Amino acid sequence: MSLQTWLAFLVACWLISLSPGAGAIKSMSTGMRYGYRKGLFNILGLQLGVVFLVAIVAAGLGALMATSAMAFNLIKWFGVAYLVWLGIAQWRAEATAVRMETDHGASPRRLLLEGFLVNASNPKGIIFMLAVLPQFIDPTAPQAPQYVICAASLIVTDIIVMSLYTLLAARVLRALRDPGHIRWLNRSFGGLFIGAGVLLGTFRRGT
Repeated sequence: MSLQTWLAFLVACWLISLSPGAGAIKSMSTGMRYGYRKGLFNILGLQLGVVFLVAIVAAGLGALMATSAMAFNLIKWFGVAYLVWLGIAQWRAEATAVRMETDHGASPRRLLLEGFLVNASNPKGIIFMLAVLPQFIDPTAPQAPQYVICAASLIVTDIIVMSLYTLLAARVLRALRDPGHIRWLNRSFGGLFIGAGVLLGTFRRGT
């Protein structure tokens, strides 16, 4: 992979990470509820999801999913159900100020798994990777190192962006004490999760 090709891919990485999506919503929601430190486990889970998506595409399974209606729909509707479930849970979250030093409402393992599932259960992400990644891969050179470089670029970029989302939300959380404001934020994030699920449900192969 040439330097010029990598720089072009790096620009694509920033555009992918900065575009609003379920990962950004999950990062802000986690930062608001649990603070930045615990939010890092969610960010790590999101990156494991990115690795999973890149591996799917590199192994050629992404092409299979793009042509198999059954595989596509199974993953898609699982993703829809999971996002809606997250939305309902956020909507119903207790509207009280959270003391981050004593909050043990979500274990690191749970946050890690939730972050992973947000990215891994998104067939739109797999299709997008399938459309973008091959354009930057030189078929005449060894492909494994190129996919590793691409995955590393995506991960570093996404860590920076999701950390900013999480930190911003954590700062907002520290400033909030009114239960009415916290309830409004919980329901806003819950609505965003449900909206993301509905949008994913409208996604079709080849669109």
